Amino acid sequence: QVQLVESGGGLVQAGGSLRLSCTASGLLFRIDSMGWYRQAPGKERELVATRSSDGSTTYADSVKGRFTISGDNSKRTVYLQMESLEPEDTAVYYCNAAAMRTIMSTARDYWGQGTQVTVSS
Repeated sequence: QVQLVESGGGLVQAGGSLRLSCTASGLLFRIDSMGWYRQAPGKERELVATRSSDGSTTYADSVKGRFTISGDNSKRTVYLQMESLEPEDTAVYYCNAAAMRTIMSTARDYWGQGTQVTVSS
């Protein structure tokens, strides 16, 4: 059973900061990337940031310069440091991992249960 366990969400005022963490557990042969998506009420889930196993990163334009993704491959953990938060950042944030369970399997997406981030104005 593969699990992604998130932590660090909460309520913060506009301009504040939060740090999200996500750790993958279970039988996994290889993790190709880990990252964060978010879904606000009435909107589709969208990419926030991803980090590949080689350390390369991708960010949504809306968070560039404010959010930083980092990780520790040996710990199967990814972090999202969020600065200068805006009310528009309010959403449920989901951890994602693109991974292979065995050497014979194909890579697929795994998802965490989500953590709420609320930014008040």
